[in-house]
Amino acid sequence: MPELSINPGIEIRNAQLELQRFRVRLAVAAVAVLVFFAVLAGRFAYLQVVRHAELATLAEANRISIVPVVPNRGIIVDRNGIVLAHNYSAYTLEIQPAKVADLERTIEELSTLIEIGARDRRRFKRLLEESKGLGSLPIRTRLSDEEIARFAANRYRFPGVEINARLFRQYPQGELFSHVVGHIGRINQRERDALEADGRYANYRGTDYIGKTGLEQSYESALHGNTGVEEVEVDSGGRAVRTLTRTPPVSGNNLVLKLDARLQEIAYNAFGNHRGALVAIEPATGGVLAFVSKPGFDPNLFVEGIDPANWAELNNSPDRPLVNRALAGTYPPGSTFKPFMALAALTYGKRTPQQVISDPGYFMFGGHQFRDSRPGGHGRVDMYTSIVKSSDTYYYMLANDMGIDAISRFMALFGFGSRTGIDMTGEAAGVLPSQQWKMKRFRQKWYAGETISIGIGQGYNAYTPLQLAAAVATLAGGGVVFRPHIVDAIEDIRTRERNAVEPNPLRRLDLDPAHIAVVKEAMVGVNKEGTGARAFAGAGYTSGGKTGTAQVVGLKPGEKYVEHRVQERHRDHALFIAYAPAEAPRIALAVLVENSGFGSRYAAPIARAVLDYWLLGKVPESMRTEKGSESEAVD
Repeated sequence: MPELSINPGIEIRNAQLELQRFRVRLAVAAVAVLVFFAVLAGRFAYLQVVRHAELATLAEANRISIVPVVPNRGIIVDRNGIVLAHNYSAYTLEIQPAKVADLERTIEELSTLIEIGARDRRRFKRLLEESKGLGSLPIRTRLSDEEIARFAANRYRFPGVEINARLFRQYPQGELFSHVVGHIGRINQRERDALEADGRYANYRGTDYIGKTGLEQSYESALHGNTGVEEVEVDSGGRAVRTLTRTPPVSGNNLVLKLDARLQEIAYNAFGNHRGALVAIEPATGGVLAFVSKPGFDPNLFVEGIDPANWAELNNSPDRPLVNRALAGTYPPGSTFKPFMALAALTYGKRTPQQVISDPGYFMFGGHQFRDSRPGGHGRVDMYTSIVKSSDTYYYMLANDMGIDAISRFMALFGFGSRTGIDMTGEAAGVLPSQQWKMKRFRQKWYAGETISIGIGQGYNAYTPLQLAAAVATLAGGGVVFRPHIVDAIEDIRTRERNAVEPNPLRRLDLDPAHIAVVKEAMVGVNKEGTGARAFAGAGYTSGGKTGTAQVVGLKPGEKYVEHRVQERHRDHALFIAYAPAEAPRIALAVLVENSGFGSRYAAPIARAVLDYWLLGKVPESMRTEKGSESEAVD
């Protein structure tokens, strides 16, 4: 037999040993798998049991989006239902900056689909700075159907960009009610902080706008309404799938004003190209019938944020159209102050109606001559004549006899030098001078010579047209002081019930009716035979009035005022106060025409146009512009 040879390069395998090693590896792998599945099972148990409630809430939050539903803002109408502010719906292209990687590039690409002008870009940039990139900001408003369709077809390209339906505020009367109705605008950071401090911010979720001026601001809480809530199911891309629940918003209440839109229009147009203000009040209630400040502005420019060009034009205009002259402008009352001075003299026993003084055309005090507006004076003047012919000398003497503090105490009763409390923010207090006032303001004592010009409504005197109108309404109403109010009622949007703003008499002045009758008789005389006679010739009613002219720039000693030689901005202001009908006054008003001249020539015709419409329904074809003679131009 041949011998078996063993090759030393060949390893003899130990099957038993390999099997044992395999079993060990298998056991280790099995243990590892079991440990892994144990950990996984533990994790599942932790998530499904321990954190079930928390994760279920998060999952639901991802599936359900809470969306605020903005309420309709209440509308504003005049006493006859003419709409002064309302809402309309339109579509807006909006960007959420937090969800857009490259904002500039996104805007450029959007502009290839939808026209985005330089004004839109500037406004968006300003809103971006104000909002600090939070929320959804409009880049284009009032989209056309074609623009909406183009964007819808390309929406997938623009994450963070949406088209939303929004309500927009509109003021159909334009500048006519710009100062009284005011306007809304986008909420800024300061206003947002104030809402949070007041605990009202939750009601403004989803709201971009708030009242900025006028009634829109002072009645913000009534106009805004209550924000609603929708629970919306969304997909993984954040798109709404369906609405689950809905708590509807409650629309804001409507404002019904005392104002008459037609009366406002007539008063506004009566100023022509002149600047000025007019306030008309119902003496029996304090309700404001007309509230004019001219020039005005288009409040629609401010709703979406005014562009720099229009803002510069309004803000830099020498006519100051943004100033509410009726509410915040302060002016010397001129000779319209004289009826109140006469009533003060009667009340304090400084004069009787029959007492006569000699008016030579000037009053000497401390070596200084205070001249009358009429050279040569008015001769013998009693109280009736002093008002009808507007004798300055009579009131120079009276002011000197009364003293500044007595004048100040009496005028304060009529509200001069203090806010009326009208239902609109931004009212100026004016200046009612006194010894105490001057010491506090200038740290100087009062000099007796300063009292003289106070008697004719000059000097430190400075009041708003609203204060002057309220004082005339108090006088016409027999001494009852009302808080002026523009809103007549707040209408509940759901029930249509009107919550009337009841007349709010603040006080009844302790005045002798006989003294009031003396002054009112003289004011009737002004429009019959005095400085207001030309403007009220042929009127179909009896009215009381008083003209006034207030100096803007003081004259040098011996210098005479010649209107056409003075720059327009330095010319005197024209004023007129009136009430009618004299027997039972239904309207009282104050008119101021800036830098125009004599009150009899410029302010009284405006008052006549207003009274003609209110009492007779007459609409003037045009205002008379012819100038009266120099003898008639005395206030």
